[in-house]
Amino acid sequence: MEVLDKIKRISNEPYLYASNLKQVAGKPIVGNFCSYTPEELIYAADGVPFRLFGTKNDILLADAHLQTYCCSLVRGGLEDALKGNLSFLDGAVFPHTCDSIQRLSDIWRLNAGFAFHIDVVLPVKLDTQSARTYMIDVLNDCKSDLESALNTRITEEKLWQSIRLYNRLRQTLGEIYEMRSNDPDSISSSDLYHVIKASMIMDRDECLALLTALRDELKQKVNDRTLNKNKRIILSGGICNHPDIYTALEESGAEVIWDDLCTGTRYFEGEIEELGDPIEAIADRYLTRIVCPAKYLTVTARGENLVRLVKDRNASGVIFMFLKFCDPHSFDYPYLKQFLDDAGVPNILLEVEEQLPSDAQLKTRFETFVDMID
Repeated sequence: MEVLDKIKRISNEPYLYASNLKQVAGKPIVGNFCSYTPEELIYAADGVPFRLFGTKNDILLADAHLQTYCCSLVRGGLEDALKGNLSFLDGAVFPHTCDSIQRLSDIWRLNAGFAFHIDVVLPVKLDTQSARTYMIDVLNDCKSDLESALNTRITEEKLWQSIRLYNRLRQTLGEIYEMRSNDPDSISSSDLYHVIKASMIMDRDECLALLTALRDELKQKVNDRTLNKNKRIILSGGICNHPDIYTALEESGAEVIWDDLCTGTRYFEGEIEELGDPIEAIADRYLTRIVCPAKYLTVTARGENLVRLVKDRNASGVIFMFLKFCDPHSFDYPYLKQFLDDAGVPNILLEVEEQLPSDAQLKTRFETFVDMID
């Protein structure tokens, strides 16, 4: 599939893609680390939101600024910035989420040397009217900051154009995920990883065209009655930058048919209402979508959502995959595990860094888990 091959090339060489895009299109590239980044505002400011995933190289320079017990995403992102590997970036937007990202924001601003730096201090507790008011105020401030940083004006027309584009992007990603869930043979989980990663770094107009073409090709492949007998697994956690994990699972007799990741369904879950004030509409999506551990909706929201996903997707088990030293996910893990245990859902925890365990170790763990699933 030519479309999928192009998507995979972009996913495998994100910095090269961004550098070429900047040279050809002249669009500002705006880095970010979080799915709470208001990408609609960046697009409306004629920028390209670019998700940062850390580094695959050794971390040396960042250790002068960050403790080694910070997660590899934070340390790796700073490493690439200090080494000049992110020279294509015009600036970065930092929604405040976990403590490590908040501290990274300060260090980045003082040491990375980019033209602009925008902090977006979103509310943590999202279930009150005051949180909605505060969220709207923060997004309006972010809009003003982007206008100043990129020397542009974000009109209401541009905002609605951006919202409509992102709704179509999210809908198309959701359709591709649905096809994968219904027929795992339609597209491999490692290929789907590349699809979602590319969606976070590409020019969004080009991305929509590729996703639409891929969706239409996949529709010709989907079988109503799949013959795939692998165990159906849901992957839950934060960021996943390891396509090899999906391959190891498939070789162990399992298929990731859905996920609860910020580099997965949490990125595209929930459409924006195309009515009323555009900033308020964007705020309402952030207030109502499924939260990550750094936000609060209700005491049981995340646990109930995970159990519901297992039932709705006819999954056999859940694999928690966390970056080592990720405090928010580690704090949430016992409570989420209890929800799954009470519902009789098999689950295991896998902690990873940028360098994965050996293939043999991974396969042994996965095969043991698959064997214990009914």
